[in-house]
Amino acid sequence: MTAGIIANPSKPGAAGVIRRLVEALGAQGIQSHLDPDTAAMLGESASTPASEFTHSTDLVIVLGGDGTMLEAISRLDGYDKPVAGINIGTLGFLTTCTDTEIPEFAAALNSGKTTTSPRTLLTATIHRDGRPDESFTALNEVTVARGETGRLVALRVAVDGDHLNDYRADGLLIATPTGSTAYSLSAGGPLITPSAGVFLITPICPHSLSQRSLVVGDDVSIRVSPEPVGGDSSPLLFTADGRDNTGISPGDSIEVAKSPRLLHLLRFADHSFYQALRLKLHWQGLG
Repeated sequence: MTAGIIANPSKPGAAGVIRRLVEALGAQGIQSHLDPDTAAMLGESASTPASEFTHSTDLVIVLGGDGTMLEAISRLDGYDKPVAGINIGTLGFLTTCTDTEIPEFAAALNSGKTTTSPRTLLTATIHRDGRPDESFTALNEVTVARGETGRLVALRVAVDGDHLNDYRADGLLIATPTGSTAYSLSAGGPLITPSAGVFLITPICPHSLSQRSLVVGDDVSIRVSPEPVGGDSSPLLFTADGRDNTGISPGDSIEVAKSPRLLHLLRFADHSFYQALRLKLHWQGLG
């Protein structure tokens, strides 16, 4: 077995964690391939670009946190093998374990005591008059929000061509079940199990309290079109998983649909999404 490794260089102590991971994997007969930035943290010249991991690795291990996972996934476009996350410090919703569990993680890989959790991805396509379309992929969510102005935005939303609503809000996000524990949750959206075949349409600080987060099937196409407010045609800001900041102007539109790709998140066989909810959200229950 061969594992590709991508690490976040800004995490304190990352180099030491990489060394411990490589040693633990080696002890289990698992070969490591480091991406260039990760190899540089160890002062090594031998490396493999993340874009080549599809052909050279059986899985990818990301060291950092949920943000590092999202950034790494954007670099692993087309990767259809398992991706594991090792959180340096605390438990994340996307990560498999923390850096204190590296020996157990390596042993589980070797013994086959892991499973994968298939995760839906979003494809968002920006349509502009007279310009080529731009497409983006997101695991958590895509967002359209106010740009440099502090004014509310006006967004017309249609689902499969059927007019849903005209939102007046700070912005709007469309999230996957994976993204339900991220920005959508902060904006008042519900928690969704990863296997649910749905999307969330969640307004951000809506002008009307009657405008709530809506759950729709993931087999639909969602179109978002900005409308000028009071003659103000300033560009809005589009992001995918907090990246790819792009201006959106009246006359443009964004079409969001389910990607044909899936992300295969690696998990310990005896760990679950519900366990992560209890730990991350500090649910206590009775007693």
